[in-house]
Amino acid sequence: MRVALLTKEWPPAIYGGAGVHVTQLAKALTSEGVDLEVHCFGEPRQDAIAQATPAGFADANPAIAAIATDLAMAGSLNADLFHSHTWYTNLAGHLGSLLHDRPHVITAHSLEPRRPWKAEQLGGGYRISSWAESTAYENANAIIAVSDGMRTDLLDAYPQLDQRKVFTVRNGVDTDLFQPNHDASVLSEFGISADQPFALFVGRITRQKGLAHLLRAWQAVDPGMGLVLAAGAADEEAIGAEVEQLVTRLQLERTNIIWIRQMLPTSKLTALLTAARVFVCPSIYEPLGIVNLEAMACATAVVASAVGGIPEVVAHEVTGELVRYSDKDSDFEAGLASAINKLASDADLANQYGQAGRERVVAEFGWAQVAKATIEVYQHVLAIR
Repeated sequence: MRVALLTKEWPPAIYGGAGVHVTQLAKALTSEGVDLEVHCFGEPRQDAIAQATPAGFADANPAIAAIATDLAMAGSLNADLFHSHTWYTNLAGHLGSLLHDRPHVITAHSLEPRRPWKAEQLGGGYRISSWAESTAYENANAIIAVSDGMRTDLLDAYPQLDQRKVFTVRNGVDTDLFQPNHDASVLSEFGISADQPFALFVGRITRQKGLAHLLRAWQAVDPGMGLVLAAGAADEEAIGAEVEQLVTRLQLERTNIIWIRQMLPTSKLTALLTAARVFVCPSIYEPLGIVNLEAMACATAVVASAVGGIPEVVAHEVTGELVRYSDKDSDFEAGLASAINKLASDADLANQYGQAGRERVVAEFGWAQVAKATIEVYQHVLAIR
């Protein structure tokens, strides 16, 4: 079986969970004997078939530029089955399926109808990305949801889909790459005190990730608890300005608020995850949340919003604390602060949660398991064509 894996992100250009998923899945599928070719966005390279943005589209709306790239990608496909990831390449998979008469499988990492704030980033391009996604989903031979919560959400957003074509295969984590790393030099590098507990946030600055909620909640967190943000550039200007203002306000009031703006290599990220008293995931929408798996793999307790697939990863009062998300911001933020304070004051409980988290991801969330389940979907699709 020859499979073409279609992705916007490919190392070193990884900026989100979907990129991590594709990178690890490709490695695991190859280990399971799949003949794999990777198609990605970007300049020519040796380890994948890359498609640069076609001439004349470099300054176009990002959605238009992505679709122009998809057209080039669709024409370059040559495999028994095409497997696309995110709306950026879903249309390439669909058009390639029509052009070459091959089955198309999609992994659903997120849903455009559930991310209306993307209109701030893409403008009218959001309507185009939504069209590309819905067109591909409605015509795909199979869709893989990364959690049961995501599967439910997908069928709610696209009720016309045949439920028999929608499968759940949860994300995984590399527990050899992500494991406890007690390198204290990383704390010193970023000016983080080794003598004071701190919470860690890792993620993009986008409304989806809920960072503004966390920063507002921090007003009610014990002042002895530090906060480290590993967060780069904002997806769009308004949320970037809001986060900048909230961080500045906190830093005027407290000395233990640290913002790391660069993307960290895994060795430094695992050191921060290991040293943190708690990892915080305040997302308002999260199909699964690989970052939670990464934190748990480093034996770190997690405080996370109970949205999407997160409750399938973080076991409440076993590996962390789940906070009910509410449209009433003050309720959600109060819940975050309360959960963080609980672990700030109880190092033994945080350690207990962290150890249980490590055991859980090792037992249930390995990439070999993800690859085997994905191959079963491929075999099912090829058998019924």
